[in-house]
Amino acid sequence: MTSEKESFDLSGPLHLTCVDWSNVDHRRSVAACLVQGVYILERDRQENRHGPQALASRWWEFFGFRLHTQLIDDADHSIFGAIYELMPPSYSKHLTIKGTPRYIIAFRGTLTKGDAFLRDFQLDLHIIKNGLHQTSRFEIAMQSVRNAVAAFGNSNIWLSGHSMGAAMAMLAGKTMAKTGVFLEAFLFNPPFFSAPIERIKDKNVRHGIRIASSFLAAGLTVALKARRGHHQKREDPFVALSEWVPRLYVHPGDHICSEYIGYFDHRKKMEDIGAGGIERLATQNSLGGLVMSAMGKESEEPLHLIPSAHLIVNLIPAEDFKQAHGIHQWWRPDLQLQSKVYNYSLANPLE
Repeated sequence: MTSEKESFDLSGPLHLTCVDWSNVDHRRSVAACLVQGVYILERDRQENRHGPQALASRWWEFFGFRLHTQLIDDADHSIFGAIYELMPPSYSKHLTIKGTPRYIIAFRGTLTKGDAFLRDFQLDLHIIKNGLHQTSRFEIAMQSVRNAVAAFGNSNIWLSGHSMGAAMAMLAGKTMAKTGVFLEAFLFNPPFFSAPIERIKDKNVRHGIRIASSFLAAGLTVALKARRGHHQKREDPFVALSEWVPRLYVHPGDHICSEYIGYFDHRKKMEDIGAGGIERLATQNSLGGLVMSAMGKESEEPLHLIPSAHLIVNLIPAEDFKQAHGIHQWWRPDLQLQSKVYNYSLANPLE
């Protein structure tokens, strides 16, 4: 059954008849719509909608894009991503070309309907366990990103994703950043799995818990280094990533991504009170991962921990979690957004 939200003409940003690529709201809206296009591609496949009945193409053709490549999971054959190419100016005269991307690689999140749900749920568990990089879906995504960069150059390519798709885009972006390639990234409701500290109403309690967690994480990090005999100076693993500044779009009512608000705000507060060195150790590690390492178990690098970001928070209250986590909010023309750039301090942490 077709949902109203699947139809661009009923739910899309029809007001964007002329896209100004220098306008941050336009860039956000188009990036979000292309992610929605991936969702609808998979829904078209599930519902066996073809030709005039298919709904996906309107989500990118309205902005002058064409579908270049579908990214298909080898496990369940579902469509989880797409590479879109902006058509030449002669085919998209309504667009302002300055500052446009040439290609946008977009990834959808979890679908709760249809035969893709089981595979999506399994991948959600991999994200929680920081094991997304070991999955075949991510390998397909990563190879597509590498191929696109090699063919078209990194200055022409954007990454975009929602929820699980944002996690995939983030991991791809981090992987490329470690090689010195910094891709423009639009990450909508990216997962940050931790204790829901941000949902505590008392600011002082929240701050106290975060300070205690930072000292504990930093202490465990130093203790593990000493136990392993790593007394020599070690390069800060965040340095290579610090120049990559992805855009993170979060809603305070979405517990899946809202911890990013406290994560970056707390780092700033720790710097202000003179505890920046402690926080630079703590911010690179999760307590869960440190405990596993202390028990002698291997722990992968936490996917959600990043050094720098442009954090954009939607301040409009949501009626429920579904609305707070939804992709549709990000192309609304009446958003109340709070925007702040957090750049990682390269000062040396505690030795």
